[in-house]
Amino acid sequence: MLVPVIDDFAKVYLHSDLREIREAMLRKLDGLSEYDIRRPLTSTGTNLLGLVKHLSVSESRYFGEVFDRPFPEPVPRWDDLEQRGTDLWATEDESREEIIDRYRRVWEHSDATIAALSIDSPGHVPWWPRPDVMLFNVLVHVLTETSRHAGHADILREQLDGAVEMDAEGMARRGQDAAFWEARRVEIERAARAADPTAS
Repeated sequence: MLVPVIDDFAKVYLHSDLREIREAMLRKLDGLSEYDIRRPLTSTGTNLLGLVKHLSVSESRYFGEVFDRPFPEPVPRWDDLEQRGTDLWATEDESREEIIDRYRRVWEHSDATIAALSIDSPGHVPWWPRPDVMLFNVLVHVLTETSRHAGHADILREQLDGAVEMDAEGMARRGQDAAFWEARRVEIERAARAADPTAS
């Protein structure tokens, strides 16, 4: 008897990881001012609230229109060139609460789609080179994209106030304090300079 390569365990596992990383993404906004969650922290304008806004738009498409279950609120069309990039930052008229609440509504819609469909349910992603997909492909893609942006958020938050992700006991990652990480940074800088004597 042949056993399916992709089964319900994969769906539950991927969905669980997606739920976890979504929450981690929102924790990056905790305790920061309106300015700090919106300010551009890279040369291309990457900012914390914009990442959340972007993820809500992206996830609403992937678990909405891809499976013919459109998210019930307006979302910019994927092929609208004038709207491209506007999901990466928040205007002064968009509140933190509005963007976070929309992201949570997207989660509810996505979770309902994931629950309703089997792992091998077909979908269609018109903006992909190979547009015919299964729920499995989309779950992996959205988990990967959310994790990638959560990594960006980790770095942005650390730049703002030195905060790093906390473990279940509320201890800084790997249980180290600020002095440890400063000593580590100094050691890495020393090694980098030693490897390249021409570095200024």
